[in-house]
Amino acid sequence: MENKLIVSLSPHVHGGDSVQKNMYGVLIALIPAFLVSLYFFGLGTLIVTATSVAACLFFEWAIVKFLMKKPATTICDGSAIITGVLLAFNLPSNLPIWIIILGALFAIGVGKMSFGGLGCNPFNPALAGRVFLLLSFPVQMTSWPIVGQLTAYTDATTGATPLALMKQAIYGDANALRQLPDAFSLFIGQNGGCIGEVSALALLLGLVYMLWKKIITWHIPVSILVTVFVFAGIMHLADPEKYVSPVLQLLSGGLMLGAVFMATDYVTSPMSKKGMLIYGVCIGLLTVIIRLFGAYPEGMSFAILIMNAFTPLINTYCKPKRFGEVAKKK
Repeated sequence: MENKLIVSLSPHVHGGDSVQKNMYGVLIALIPAFLVSLYFFGLGTLIVTATSVAACLFFEWAIVKFLMKKPATTICDGSAIITGVLLAFNLPSNLPIWIIILGALFAIGVGKMSFGGLGCNPFNPALAGRVFLLLSFPVQMTSWPIVGQLTAYTDATTGATPLALMKQAIYGDANALRQLPDAFSLFIGQNGGCIGEVSALALLLGLVYMLWKKIITWHIPVSILVTVFVFAGIMHLADPEKYVSPVLQLLSGGLMLGAVFMATDYVTSPMSKKGMLIYGVCIGLLTVIIRLFGAYPEGMSFAILIMNAFTPLINTYCKPKRFGEVAKKK
């Protein structure tokens, strides 16, 4: 009997991954950071996160249904929820509700749906919303509640963040460095800042979970953290009175949140491993440059958005080897 070779379209074997599965996996990884924020900021964390998620879900549903004239099935894939959570994690816990809603509208309406929806957006939607709010409402976006005010919201007492103190030291304030929290406080989250960025420990737990579940690879977060450590370490050795240690740089601000959850976004990051390393190194360099020499104390959001714009170029020049390709003889 003659054997026949049957050729069919790929994929031949399903790997079990799906957009929805990976999105909800990321949400699980964000739970430790949310719980720590809830412990330190209380009511503010609940209000900001719930408002952001609800607004993102509503705006995506409304845009898909009424403007794009399509069935609003995308709100179930988890991407809008992640955008809402990550946007909230990049906001202070005392931000007024109407400003949060505006940020969600920009994140979903401009940062995501205006480009065609999930998979088409060149920039991380949550970061786009955060930078829009930072430029539009700089006073409200840089008023940081002191930890421990569990029932306070808009009337919470505010104070300087570690990054703000670092910037004051760069400008010549000798007392600023003495007011910095110690490394352990920064590690567990007992310091001011955006609600989702304060605890390096919680964010690293999320990183371990996503690496275990193979939701992301190590290339982007590790290359960012190593680059920041090396560059900040060089600057600290050059002038320890002006620039803090690289450990404090790693544990401060949105560095961990950005490296683990924002820069690793599937849509806006490079596809190849080599491209991911280039992307991560550039984000690390830009972050330290903006932190040390720029006008803003924090540079992570700007660094990621800048490198989002370079992702297509990186993908063009860092393509993986094609299956079956024969190397040309010299």
